[in-house]
Amino acid sequence: MAAVDTGAVSTFEAEAAAARRPLLVHCYRMLGSDDEAEDAVQETLERAWRAWDGFEGRSSARTWLYAIATRACLDRLRSRRSHPEVGLDGVPESAHPATGVRPFPGGGDDLRLAFVVALQHLPASQRAVLLLRDVLRFSAAETAEVLDTTVAAVKSALQRARARIARSAPRPDDVAEPTDAATRRALDTYVSAFLTGDVSRLIGLLRDDAVLELQPQAEIFDGKAACGDVLRSAVGRPGDWSMRQIVANGQPAVVAFREGAAFGVGVLDVRRDGIARITVFADPALAARFDGSA
Repeated sequence: MAAVDTGAVSTFEAEAAAARRPLLVHCYRMLGSDDEAEDAVQETLERAWRAWDGFEGRSSARTWLYAIATRACLDRLRSRRSHPEVGLDGVPESAHPATGVRPFPGGGDDLRLAFVVALQHLPASQRAVLLLRDVLRFSAAETAEVLDTTVAAVKSALQRARARIARSAPRPDDVAEPTDAATRRALDTYVSAFLTGDVSRLIGLLRDDAVLELQPQAEIFDGKAACGDVLRSAVGRPGDWSMRQIVANGQPAVVAFREGAAFGVGVLDVRRDGIARITVFADPALAARFDGSA
C-alpha cells in the first residue's frame, strides 16, 4: 500500500477549505439551488482530490477547482430531463423556463434573485461562459479550455448571454441595498404590518407594478391590486405571524413563522420607489435552515 503524502493532504485540505464557500456560490449561480450546489461542491472536491497528484500547477489551484466545479454543474444540468443541454450556438433542443430557484443566505449583487433567475433562462453553456468570463474573470482561452470549445465560440456565446441578461436583470441604479436606511424602513414596515394585521399599510409599500411570486406553486400575481388581494388573505389576525429579518441573495428578507410553526422565507426586491417584487418560498425546511435551527 502506498504511503499517504501528508504534505499533499495538508495542502489540498487548505485549498479546499479556502475554496469551499466561493465554489458554493458559483455552483448556486449555475444550478439555482442551494441543495444542488452543496452536492456539486462535494463532488468537485472529491474529483479534485482524486486528481490532485496530477495537478501540475500550470494554473492556480483556484482556477483548476472552478474548472472542475463548472464541469460538475454542467453534468448535472445535462442530466435534468426538463433542462436539456443547449450548445454554444444558442439553439436548444427544446426550451423550458427556469424553475425551482431557491434563496441563498447572504450574498451580494451577483446573487440577487433576479440575476440568478435570469441565469437559469440561459442555455447551460452560455451560463457557464458568462460566469467564468464576467464574474470569475477567466480569460477567453481559459474558458474555452474548461468548456472544451474554441475562443471564437466563447466570445459569441458571451455576447448573446450579456444581451439576454441585460434585458432581464435590474439596472444597478434601481437596486436598493439591504443596509440602506430606506430599505431597512421598508422591511421594518413590512414586518410590522404583517405582525399587526395592517393590510393597508402593507399594500402601501408596493409599487403599482409590483409582482408577488409564490414558490413552489410557481404562481405569479402582477400589479398592486392583485398582490394586495393575496396579501389580504394571507395576513390573518394580529399575532398569527412572527418574523425574523435576514439577508438572502443580497436582498432584505424574512424568515416567517405562522402560529408558531415554520412557514418559509420571503425575499423582497426593494427599489427607490417601493417594493417591486416579493418572492415567497413556502417551505418550512427552508425557514428552519435560514433560522439556524435546521
